[in-house]
Amino acid sequence: MRRIDSCFAELRANGRKALIPFITAGDPSLEATVPVMHALVRAGADVIELGVPFSDPMADGPTIQRSSERALARGAGLAYVLEAVHEFRREDATTPVVLMGYLNPIEIHGTRRFAEAAVAAGVDGVLLVDLPPEEAGETRTIFTEVGLALIALASPTTSEQRLDMLCSTAQGYLYYVSFAGVTGASNLLDTHAASDRLRQLRRRAGAPVVAGFGIKDAASAAAMAVDADGVVVGSALVAALAEVSDVRSARERAEAFLAPLRRALDQG
Repeated sequence: MRRIDSCFAELRANGRKALIPFITAGDPSLEATVPVMHALVRAGADVIELGVPFSDPMADGPTIQRSSERALARGAGLAYVLEAVHEFRREDATTPVVLMGYLNPIEIHGTRRFAEAAVAAGVDGVLLVDLPPEEAGETRTIFTEVGLALIALASPTTSEQRLDMLCSTAQGYLYYVSFAGVTGASNLLDTHAASDRLRQLRRRAGAPVVAGFGIKDAASAAAMAVDADGVVVGSALVAALAEVSDVRSARERAEAFLAPLRRALDQG
């Protein structure tokens, strides 16, 4: 958790926006995950969201669903994901890593056992798409005890009562879903409507607010970043990586995809 807080404090001090790429662990290959993570950092990533493959990713669109299926077919379970983070930490002790996934694998593992293993591997936060904030108290307590941030999600359809809860309990950063839908549906992105809600959230939240879902290129990243503390890009990057097979090509594709977004954010 401290790495996330330090990252956003430094970005804020320098007047910069966070660039947060999402990739699925184990896709395009088991061997490519860690090299791609390092490539993303070289290209300007501030935080990395690492997707934990799951068999029923209900919040994800076809691109990430297929990516998760490919990764699971290769054996990329929770143990593999934690080992990948551990390997990443051998060379990078500063870039925050947030796991994004679903509750079921963690419940099977045991919440406390998972939390302790995640921190030992070098994970800084976890975003559980299907954990309602009203039911997150025990998980948040366990995570806080071991130093793991429970990242929360808000969307255009989130009630005011729930927003109050999310803003008051936010850890690490608050992830604002730019529209009500599944990941990757960029045609639904309404930057004007999202900007209004982002400004409100930033006034209310006790943590930085980042925007995701529908960001696919430098232009959409720059537009969404105006009223956010950072942006998350997922499906478009996952789709780009799906087109390559070897590790070297995956590294090169990751850097080539992310670098223009970094430049766009820095140019404001």
